[in-house]
Amino acid sequence: MADSSKPGALAGIRVIDVSRILGGPYCGQILGDHGADVLKVEPPQGDDTRAWGPPFQNGVASYYMGLNRNKLGTQLDLASERGQSMLLGLLEGADVLIENFKTGTLEKWGLGYEALAQRFPRLIHCRVSGFGADGPLGGLAGYDAAVQALTGIMSVNGEVGGEPLRVGLPVVDLVTGLNAALGVLLALQERERSGRGQFVEASLFDCGLSLLHPHAANWFADGQKPKLTGNAHPNIYPYDAFATHTVPIFLAVGNDRQFELLCRHLGTPELAQDERFVKTYSRSQHRAVLRQLLETELSRHDGAALAEALMQIGVPCAPILTVDAALQHPHTAHREMVVRIGDNYTGVASPIKLSRTPATYRHAPPVELSGS
Repeated sequence: MADSSKPGALAGIRVIDVSRILGGPYCGQILGDHGADVLKVEPPQGDDTRAWGPPFQNGVASYYMGLNRNKLGTQLDLASERGQSMLLGLLEGADVLIENFKTGTLEKWGLGYEALAQRFPRLIHCRVSGFGADGPLGGLAGYDAAVQALTGIMSVNGEVGGEPLRVGLPVVDLVTGLNAALGVLLALQERERSGRGQFVEASLFDCGLSLLHPHAANWFADGQKPKLTGNAHPNIYPYDAFATHTVPIFLAVGNDRQFELLCRHLGTPELAQDERFVKTYSRSQHRAVLRQLLETELSRHDGAALAEALMQIGVPCAPILTVDAALQHPHTAHREMVVRIGDNYTGVASPIKLSRTPATYRHAPPVELSGS
């Protein structure tokens, strides 16, 4: 684990994070993991996610704990003149403001981007929003699952012949937080040239649409409405979940060479020479019969052993693990992807690996808050 006493890539960058729920706090945690000095400012009642349990740790929901490490915490009532004045004081010398207030709220308080930019010309003002400020849905609040529904994500997630399903994790919120952090870094880089801050926005709606690959690309090309395909990839095959004699596996065969290696390992090299399966596009066209043939062969194998053997010879494959098994996998430990801070915090580490200035873990999430 990295030495937490060494400065990270963003050492010296000061962030005021007044956001709540997921996208904004996740952005702040990314910046904090890489050395930024992040102060999380919560309303008097606290971030909503403090109550999003069970489970709870020290009276605070684990949901909150997963998004707010490497931050110090305080409370301010930004609806009051005193709270607004104190926020302005915090922004003196700050580099980044992260917020996800409903459009118009900060403006009503005299704390909108235009007002802050006049007072703090170097400040990077990052807003995570549902739909942006204007347009048909401008200014409306957005939540992950509703945006998954609206942007078409649910329509391509579900079993063949079934109903559309929400992706089982808040993928839109998470990618919005990632894009917000990326936008902040772009703005910090540009500020080195111009000396000026700017407004950065990542909206859930935009980010949801950005996740539609390859379905959007396919629709742009042929005009065919994407359909539910279950675990199967819409373009390539075998790229699907399969039963074995023991545990299920996922095959992710993306080219002809990988398919040839798979067939050879299964003892059926003739499948790779079959005109129905010899090319990527033909395997996709004849996926139903190919699936039946593969299932017959796979039913003779132990799934875990087969997946490991296939990975070793260059065929992308994995057993389908539960969350607990994934977090306890030996490679998870090797990659140092579980981090502990003190006795009361365990979380998933930063996936961003830097050789000289790696992520560090200096502060557990702020369970107790200072301020007023």
